[in-house]
Amino acid sequence: MTPGTEPVLVRTEGRAGYLTLNRPTALNALTHPMVDILAAALDAWAADPAVETVVLTGAGERGLCAGGDIRAIAASARAGTEEAAAFWRAEYRLNAAIARYPKPYVAVMDGIVMGGGVGVSGHGSVRIATERSRIAMPETGIGFVPDVGGTYLLGRAPGELGLHLALTGAPVGAADALLCGLADHHVPAAALPALLADLAADPVRDVLARHVRPAPPGELDAHREWIDPCYAADTVEEITERLLTHGAPAAGQAAATLAARSPTALKVTLAAVRRARRLGPLERVLEQEYRVSLAALRHPDLVEGVRAQVIDKDRQPRWRPATLAEVSEDDVRRSFAPLGPDRELRLPPAAGDPAGHDPRTSPPA
Repeated sequence: MTPGTEPVLVRTEGRAGYLTLNRPTALNALTHPMVDILAAALDAWAADPAVETVVLTGAGERGLCAGGDIRAIAASARAGTEEAAAFWRAEYRLNAAIARYPKPYVAVMDGIVMGGGVGVSGHGSVRIATERSRIAMPETGIGFVPDVGGTYLLGRAPGELGLHLALTGAPVGAADALLCGLADHHVPAAALPALLADLAADPVRDVLARHVRPAPPGELDAHREWIDPCYAADTVEEITERLLTHGAPAAGQAAATLAARSPTALKVTLAAVRRARRLGPLERVLEQEYRVSLAALRHPDLVEGVRAQVIDKDRQPRWRPATLAEVSEDDVRRSFAPLGPDRELRLPPAAGDPAGHDPRTSPPA
């Protein structure tokens, strides 16, 4: 392999270990080998006293990571192979490892950060957004359901903001990411080179004090007057009806967005986010998401959604079933059915932490 073409660049400088997702032409979309490289580096650095801080960035100018390689996932679904399941198993284990990492894990969420990109950044202990950040879990648009711990993160957002983002897949900027708990700090994009260099020499706390600035104004807080009451409804049908009749133009736009999404994915996502709120630690939610992801792999909407949005790009998916009314409660329940003892993803909580303590509540070193 030619130097510099590795899918993840791994290096150390001073007190920091740097991980750079390096598929810029694919907007750094994650593959199984990339997940394995990240996991191996994190494992090695956890035991290396010379590495005091881990820093994650993305190559190129467009963003950190657009998500998992959905073309490969759809190909696995069409062929009926185990490749997608193996990828998700490794990816979700990595997400859990990031959340429990014993050293500061600084994720630079600059530009586009979607799906799997949220998984490798949103569980970190120090999550930095910029004015260029566009952070989203857009899975319902391809007939899938938020995963990589996305239902955990969105389930903890204030009010019903997380459910709005989960169902519509709408992207948010820095201020709204801070409001929803998807990021911790805003740093201007122009300051990132200095911040990355400083992390090699100084503790994270000192570096943040130098570079963190107030984020540009967001939008979501002003929309809570319609988001919270509309998304508090029991069903997707009622949510849609409330959005349509509320009167706020943005509520009507959200209803139009939902009308274009996979009906099955919408109903399963609603259940997944609400179940995630009750499950406790991230590991239990990832285990649930693994069941849901494998169910989506068997459903025709995933392949059709990827075809319409990514392969043919006609933006005209033919969902099956085509309407919310045709998706039954039994259809939704099947997405959460146990996989059997040999198929389940089982993730132990952090050692000595059975309650699932969230490391983000601890200040960075």
